[in-house]
Amino acid sequence: MKLIESSLIKEKAYIEKLENGLTVIIIPKNNTNKKYIIWGTHFGSIDNKFIVPDTGEEVSIPDGVAHFLEHKMFEQQNGTNSLDTLMALGLDANAYTTNDHTAYLFECTDNFYEGLDELMDYVQNPYFTDQNVEKEKNIIAQEIKMYDDDPAWQLYMRTMECLYKENPVKIDIAGTVESISKITPDVLYKCYNTFYHPSNMVLTVCGDFNPENLLEEIKKRLVKKESAGEIKRLYPEKENKINKEMSEKKMGVSTPIFMIGYQDSELQSKDIVKKHIAIEILLNMLLGESSDLYKELYDNGILLAKPDLEYEFSQTYAHILISGQSKDPKTIYSKLKEKVNEYKNSGLNDEHFERIKKKIYGDYVTEYNSVANIARMFMADKFKGINSFDYIEEFKTVNKKYVQEVLNSVFKDERMVISIVY
Repeated sequence: MKLIESSLIKEKAYIEKLENGLTVIIIPKNNTNKKYIIWGTHFGSIDNKFIVPDTGEEVSIPDGVAHFLEHKMFEQQNGTNSLDTLMALGLDANAYTTNDHTAYLFECTDNFYEGLDELMDYVQNPYFTDQNVEKEKNIIAQEIKMYDDDPAWQLYMRTMECLYKENPVKIDIAGTVESISKITPDVLYKCYNTFYHPSNMVLTVCGDFNPENLLEEIKKRLVKKESAGEIKRLYPEKENKINKEMSEKKMGVSTPIFMIGYQDSELQSKDIVKKHIAIEILLNMLLGESSDLYKELYDNGILLAKPDLEYEFSQTYAHILISGQSKDPKTIYSKLKEKVNEYKNSGLNDEHFERIKKKIYGDYVTEYNSVANIARMFMADKFKGINSFDYIEEFKTVNKKYVQEVLNSVFKDERMVISIVY
């Protein structure tokens, strides 16, 4: 197995690309009883148009198929549900779908190999019928209606609506009641056979394992599959401007919630890790707990708690999201715009920059205390073409001059939006 390591935090990861194309990543952690496994496929809600590798057929699928498929994978032909089976073994099992990937996972201290049997069985053996697909439509329709009434989810979706006109990231991961009504077993099998091929998947395990022995156990449980060509995904053209600046909606919230977004037009630059670090530093300098702006807004009762600060990116979209609670979200919007322009004109403060940089580095290092965080991070980063250790190794290359350049290129007034739920 190929060994990659970070000498700075004394962590190692073993990576093997198997003959069938499956990438296996094993991160040994000898000081814990917990074990975590996550098996992901590079298939998310944005992958709604693609060309089937073996036939060249161009396919458009209804919105919500990736999420629907995730739900259906647990149902077995013998009438059992694999999620129930894993839970009965005492494992903390789950699955989820994002914009760009779907993942199946469990965490445990005991019964790992019994869980591995079940996980690798249900992910490799789908069972879809007209009857079980129709039954699932009612369940997911209820879930969609629940999210329609969820202020936090509506806030996020309306921010995406502001940021993008055509990009499929603005589509709800679960789809709509209308779109899922068009899903058939045929559609699910076509997507499964295309995207659940081992060459499009990453299996990551973290815990007290001998990597070579564990790899052999994984190989034993793999179903033999023919090699497949590369999946061609069809996405709209990159967008060079926002869709609209503001969205406002009334829902059942006691205090208004807001989300401010910046659309980043420079997708997947070769130094994406370095850029990501710079953006995290900037967000904390602008509105982190130790920032002047946060103190001013909090002391004046405008910002009610520490805001959430995020940078989301893939090969087809990238944006900054700042969210929180406020009685006056528009004041936060204008004050943030002023602070960004102040930093652009006067430059970043040396002492504040160094202090925040150390804090972010500390946050990265503490991620390695959790087997769940490690496994999920390595899998998600792999789909983005990133070695997770690069965040630790690249840190020393991020200086104030570079961060200032990122501020000037990404935090632009004309790419700034706000969504508010009153």
